[in-house]
Amino acid sequence: LLLDLLPPGVCSLLNPAAIYANNEISLGDVEIYGFDYDYTLAQYSNLLHSMIFNTARDILIEQFKYPEGLGKYDYIPGFAIRGLHYDVQKSLLMKIDAFHYVQLGTAYRGLKPVPDEEVIELYGGTQHIPLYQMSDFYGKGPSLKQFMDIFSLPEMTLLSSVIDYFITHGIEFDQVHLYKDISDAIRDVHVKGVMYKWIEKDMEQYILHGDEIYAVLNRLVNHKKKLFLITNSPFSFVDKGMKHMVGKNWRDLFDMVIVQADKPNFFTDRRKPFRKLDDNGSLQWDKINQLEKGKIYKEGNLFDFLRLTGWRGSKVLYFGDHLYSDLADLMLRHGWRTGAIVPELETEIRIINTEQYMHSLTWQQALTGLLERMQMYQDAESKQVLLEWMKERQEIRSLTKNLFNPQFGSIFRTFHNPTYFSRRLVRFSDIYMASISCLLNYDVNFTFYPRRTPLQHEAPLWMDQLCTGCMKTPFLEEMVHIR
Repeated sequence: LLLDLLPPGVCSLLNPAAIYANNEISLGDVEIYGFDYDYTLAQYSNLLHSMIFNTARDILIEQFKYPEGLGKYDYIPGFAIRGLHYDVQKSLLMKIDAFHYVQLGTAYRGLKPVPDEEVIELYGGTQHIPLYQMSDFYGKGPSLKQFMDIFSLPEMTLLSSVIDYFITHGIEFDQVHLYKDISDAIRDVHVKGVMYKWIEKDMEQYILHGDEIYAVLNRLVNHKKKLFLITNSPFSFVDKGMKHMVGKNWRDLFDMVIVQADKPNFFTDRRKPFRKLDDNGSLQWDKINQLEKGKIYKEGNLFDFLRLTGWRGSKVLYFGDHLYSDLADLMLRHGWRTGAIVPELETEIRIINTEQYMHSLTWQQALTGLLERMQMYQDAESKQVLLEWMKERQEIRSLTKNLFNPQFGSIFRTFHNPTYFSRRLVRFSDIYMASISCLLNYDVNFTFYPRRTPLQHEAPLWMDQLCTGCMKTPFLEEMVHIR
């Protein structure tokens, strides 16, 4: 039956190297391309996460005097996913959907799941998190913190490991102090430059896609596009990384390079003026009245940047990996076009393209349709059948979740709703992709048109046919060829 429901070619429908549009955007209208550096131009291997975890763990033991037994904990690849929320007071790491509901089965205290009943009890008999407790514009709420940075994967794992140790050994701890200590230890890894030294020492091992980044930048310059870089990283680190990926003359490609920008404050705070660096990275003292090509600038703010360059509105497209720090202000306050870099997209699409996923999803949809249609039958025998269908549907949903991540599932969906992360992705980015290199698959004048996905009252015109055993998805044959 499942094979009859699935049309030919559906298991290779999505292309991991494609760019996906939330909003219609024509690259032909874009004259200026801006980039973040870390996890945008420079993509890093997962080995970096283990190094961050180990170093922060050792800082906790040696400087914060945490128990030496923590040294037995190693980084667990694939434990956490991006976009999770952490309730500081309850020591809960969990996935929340776009409607502020906790996805049951995805709440963890330490390294162990918390039973659904306990989660509901902790939130006063509901799975819902009230708006006043939720994250603010930048992912920080009064009691909940959202982890949106790819660098936060080791932080979440360390947080869970330390809590696991304390609970296992019956040690009482103050949740607020513990969270702050771990945040400070992770921050020290970045602020004190330890991470930069590892990457500089072995760029071949840590930096991915270097040749493709050169190809993207070179192609844009050849088509008379202006390029700029705004990053929070220091100049010496960016300089070495760009020389590795692009070549010693990488600065010739950029009209503007701004380092240690202190995003997101760069986009909202008018107080910090720009400072110029010389070719050795030393600070200059002169007042900045213009931003010159080939020069390096530090700090500054977007308001001076706009005044000095005149680069405004939809002719500017800026790429970054952090939805809050990189993209939110630019889209909502300044009208720039934005592109989100989501490296996890590649892995998730490969999973979606598997026969196992498509079979699970199709049968889940079919069962949902049966439950919806047959729920009016309330005799004893029918009720039993309905219960069995509900149980089977729940089992399939769990199976589908586990294909992405056994603890938390996909970063884009709960069982059926978009995640809180996914809703922010749609809100703050015109387009999104796994890597900047995806731009190489499109003409520089290409127009991205978002697919007309159904609103719920339009759904019978679309995928609902699955539930009747007849699949007639509009434009399916055309979509198969968009590869």
